[in-house]
Amino acid sequence: MKYQVLVLDLDGTLTNSKKEITAPTKQALLEIQEAGKTVVLASGRPINGVAPLAKELEMDRFGGYMLSFNGARITRCSSGKVIYNRTLPPEIIAPVYDYVKTFPGVDIISYTDTQILSGISPNRYVEIESQINNMEIISVEHLPTALAFPVNKLLISGEPGLLETLMTPLQERYHGLLNIYRSEPFFLEIMPRNIDKAQSLQKLLNSIGLTADSMICCGDGYNDLSMIEYAGLGVAMENAQPIIKESADFITRSNDEDGILHVIDLFMRD
Repeated sequence: MKYQVLVLDLDGTLTNSKKEITAPTKQALLEIQEAGKTVVLASGRPINGVAPLAKELEMDRFGGYMLSFNGARITRCSSGKVIYNRTLPPEIIAPVYDYVKTFPGVDIISYTDTQILSGISPNRYVEIESQINNMEIISVEHLPTALAFPVNKLLISGEPGLLETLMTPLQERYHGLLNIYRSEPFFLEIMPRNIDKAQSLQKLLNSIGLTADSMICCGDGYNDLSMIEYAGLGVAMENAQPIIKESADFITRSNDEDGILHVIDLFMRD
């Protein structure tokens, strides 16, 4: 099987610990795009956190795609057109917010095009999200009122043990209405029903006339599990969470050892 599509998570996968794409990995990604392969960046980040890396890889010129918000939105790089967009039911935002704010030390956030909106009080994990995406944090008095626009996702941030306590009751309360899962030990994603990276990649593949057999997916975090199981070749980084490594078809080098370059050299060169 000649793989035609390479799907990359960003943090801990495409980028190293400095949040940078190394020069050898960047060169290899440009080369496979020149050869006609399609690169897809698939991240929990908002679009403004994905777009700079897509620009660095010249995906607008080569026709790649960005899956932001864990796949709730798909954007075609060549035109900037949103080709798929799913949002949260507006009526769930207030009750989720009211429940979360009863837990001391957590924050619940969402995004405008340029800012992170903090609904309780920014903690150190929200600061991480701000730095990764280069987006300013704005504290709002009442998050549901501030979110008077379609919302792709909510993100709850806090200590891992506390999020574990939060997660199960939320999953039980909103079963069938929302997808709720961890992306990192300190991030709990609140997503539209049936939205994860695999579901959105299926939509994308259908639109370009390809199947999962033609696709490699690479990741390291909990929110990468669905696409790694769905891909023709699911690849875990050496630095991946244990469940990701257990589920993968192949384990590559770490994100600090050009693990994506290793995948390209083994599986994407003609």
